[in-house]
Amino acid sequence: MSDLQGRVALVTGATRGIGLAVAVELAREGATVLMNHRGKPERAQEALARVRAIQPRARLLQADIADSAAIEDMFRSIRHDHGRLDAFVNNAGITQDGYALMMGEAKWRKVIDTNLTGAFLCTRAAARLMARRRTGAIVTVSSTSAVRPPVGQANYAAAKAGTVALTQALAKELGPYGVRVNCVVPGFIDTSMTRQIPSDRLAENLRHVPLGRIGRPQEVASAVRFLLSDAAAYVTGSSVVVDGGLIC
Repeated sequence: MSDLQGRVALVTGATRGIGLAVAVELAREGATVLMNHRGKPERAQEALARVRAIQPRARLLQADIADSAAIEDMFRSIRHDHGRLDAFVNNAGITQDGYALMMGEAKWRKVIDTNLTGAFLCTRAAARLMARRRTGAIVTVSSTSAVRPPVGQANYAAAKAGTVALTQALAKELGPYGVRVNCVVPGFIDTSMTRQIPSDRLAENLRHVPLGRIGRPQEVASAVRFLLSDAAAYVTGSSVVVDGGLIC
């Protein structure tokens, strides 16, 4: 029996890409998966049906993680319906690329508010639920942009670098409460976000990947599952890189 069997897990941005792959992986391990999404109800229902085919207890939770009030409502619902949270995957994120010299403040703030401030607010709320029971695991999905920023992603790279530092700081603060905090650092993964990259530019980037291919969302999900499991009981404050060797 999986050590995630019967645990309550929240995944933000869970209706596509890496988030959906994580939700499916955790459902296969027997967790009750709470799938956060910002909108697009049709896509959300399709994703829920896929996860419920594996674990019928899965459910959707709509909230924009750039909205602090929406985050409060979401975690209030979790406390009311489940009374606890065992695992949290901080995955939701957006991109709004552009050269820094021409980037308006609104575009900067939107990415920072979602990818960093939203990540902090969600992690803080999750940690409060876990600390009371002195157990839990948190995984944040960062990016290789945090350590090798590409041109045109000053906002995204800054936010993702912030999540790595946030992970390390919270690992120290929450360790005494039995809560582990780690992150995964994906490289080029086959998601809708990566598909926005022009094919010639993506091909050029993949030339720098020793394994010579784009990654699959399931490969990131496997790393997340490990970090949430008891197999990683002595792992906290770590960044697990899943990038085919891009930044080695």
